[in-house]
Amino acid sequence: MKKYKQVIVYDTNCDLPIYDEVDVLVAGGGPAGIAAAETAARHNNKTLLIERLGFLGGAAVAGYSGTICGMYYGCENPTEEEPKQAVFGWTNKFYQAMKKRNGVTRPQPYGKTFLVPHDPQVFKEVSEDMVLDSGAKILYHSTIVGVIKENDEFKGVVIDTKSGLAQIRSKVIIDATGDADIIYRAGYDYTMGDNGVIQNPTMIFRLGGVDVKKFFDYWGEDRISPDKVTQAMKKANEKGANLPRLKVWVYDTTRPNELFMNVTLITGKDGRALNVCDPDDHTEAEEIARKQVREYAKFFKENIPGCELSFVNDLSCEVGVRQTRSIVGIDKICNDDVANARKRSDGIVACPWPIELHNGEAPYLFWLINDYYEIPFGALVPKVGENLIVAGRNLCADHHALASCRVVAQCFGYGHAAGFAANKVVKENIKFRDIKGEDIRKLLNSEDTRLD
Repeated sequence: MKKYKQVIVYDTNCDLPIYDEVDVLVAGGGPAGIAAAETAARHNNKTLLIERLGFLGGAAVAGYSGTICGMYYGCENPTEEEPKQAVFGWTNKFYQAMKKRNGVTRPQPYGKTFLVPHDPQVFKEVSEDMVLDSGAKILYHSTIVGVIKENDEFKGVVIDTKSGLAQIRSKVIIDATGDADIIYRAGYDYTMGDNGVIQNPTMIFRLGGVDVKKFFDYWGEDRISPDKVTQAMKKANEKGANLPRLKVWVYDTTRPNELFMNVTLITGKDGRALNVCDPDDHTEAEEIARKQVREYAKFFKENIPGCELSFVNDLSCEVGVRQTRSIVGIDKICNDDVANARKRSDGIVACPWPIELHNGEAPYLFWLINDYYEIPFGALVPKVGENLIVAGRNLCADHHALASCRVVAQCFGYGHAAGFAANKVVKENIKFRDIKGEDIRKLLNSEDTRLD
């Protein structure tokens, strides 16, 4: 990566204009930030959520991850078995709100588990309503460019807006940026994937004009592509197509005659893995992604029954990002924790989702069958830095473990836990690292998380 100014720290004598002073500042409006802001505000904390875009939803909306993953147990035969819900609490609260507005489909079979496609527009609206109804305030179109610190104590952030720079003072910060931006700007330690190699970004799109019944009669019930489609892609590549990913996921949506296409695999023009924290790589990913969308849309139109009259209906407004920076926490989710379905007394989120590692032509998948593991509270708490907790995919986790615990249902849970923890820090004048995970677990269970 080129050399940029990473650390931007202001002291408490910062003379920038003060936009606001709050109890809880939530950085980032993805699933974790939404749940964190709603929870903190609902427990009578003055709460401000800062979002760089003009809507909530994060990668679930802007990157079109497009599905609520991680809510159901895995099983051997999802096309024949009924889905069994494993995750409740804030995730279920959001899911039920989406169902009331017809913003989700039924659970759909995906390999050896189930997921729920959602309507991104409804996701935006439900998220915004839930946050505002809680009493929290939202500030859109604002980017965090620096932090305000006194020694290792975070006191607020500096934001950049169309009107210029301003500071926001806060008692605690919840970093729900997905990229550990607060830790990064402060100059604290972080990790990134497997020695710097992270999962591929993706560009998800919607294919309209599809005879959906005809399509699934050919495709089958499992939303992962059958071998006959992989073989057809290989033949298309031999004839000059550019279809780098040969195992793809396709779902029906809440809209008629439409498919949701999770099919691309974005690498550099020279085949290298792209680091989307590098603006050059991020730009290259966007450029390559749109071309790949057209290649896959052409393949489906020419080769897959039901898609004869299809067209690209819509695509994500930015590439979907699966992984960037992870904090160095006081605890960690290890690869073996997932493989062994480890339960913990300080577990604050249950995760039945498989390891789903996107690198190469076919993603690596490790399924959890009728089981789950638990994420410890300490994975949200940085080893260095006070008045700060994280929520979302930037928690402390090994590379393969993160490929499981990064998904939407669990991110809602991290936000729920972080919101409760922030409330304790503000009300009891304690440190995040002094909170027992067992205490947060009890609070989560009081709001139907069903961890016990």
